[in-house]
Amino acid sequence: MRIVNRLYALVGWAIVALGGLHMLTTIRLSASTPAFRVWFFGSGIAMALTGGLNLLHRAYGSSAVGLRIVCRIANFLLTLFAVVAGAVTGASTAAYIVIVSLTGGALILSFVRSAPRPTASE
Repeated sequence: MRIVNRLYALVGWAIVALGGLHMLTTIRLSASTPAFRVWFFGSGIAMALTGGLNLLHRAYGSSAVGLRIVCRIANFLLTLFAVVAGAVTGASTAAYIVIVSLTGGALILSFVRSAPRPTASE
């Protein structure tokens, strides 16, 4: 199950990177209102923090029940948010697939029993 651990790490870091990209993209939203930019930036923060939660869950989830629960709830809510936001905003098919795959993948991997148990060599 070492592959699952590495996949979980990859997905966690990809969500962190996606959140960072989302925050950086806020600078280019010149035609939008200040309130929209604040919400857009805040969504990036939420993504980055959820990715961080997944990385923490991968490292400590076997010994931290509360972390496991919070991570799974955050993954569920972020996946739900991604599905709804993509539909409401008319996201491109490629963007929709990437984001829902990452968030849904993290949701699934957070429930895989062996995922949060990296080996000592990692």
